[in-house]
Amino acid sequence: MPQTVITIATKGQGLYEFTDEAAEFVRRTGVPEGLLTLFVRHTSASLLIQENADPDVKRDLREFFHRVVPPTSDASMHWVVHRQEGPDDMPAHIKAALTQVSIGVPVMEGRMALGTWQGLYLFEHRDHPHRREIVLHLGN
Repeated sequence: MPQTVITIATKGQGLYEFTDEAAEFVRRTGVPEGLLTLFVRHTSASLLIQENADPDVKRDLREFFHRVVPPTSDASMHWVVHRQEGPDDMPAHIKAALTQVSIGVPVMEGRMALGTWQGLYLFEHRDHPHRREIVLHLGN
């Protein structure tokens, strides 16, 4: 069964689309039908299927998660113990726990069965740049 690893260089918190890379992997496999499983190999980033037409969606999602889980420098986060890597460390783990690290996308007629406005995103939860690995596995 075909597998590959995509590496995404992030520049800090935000959503990074990788739909085209995943579509190219599916195309190269030649598998007409199956399930594409995507898995991010990190504890402070996650995966989303989200709208890819309006950039305001990405901005609003980032703002929402910042409000729900602010950095530990915020007074409301005084209870957090895990702070070894800075004020964004534990909040990044919480955001990853609230979202998902693995998603599945059906493959039909050799293409991902995403809707018209759906895209695949890595959701980076850390402030500093990282190199994130996403494993893609296509099974039939």
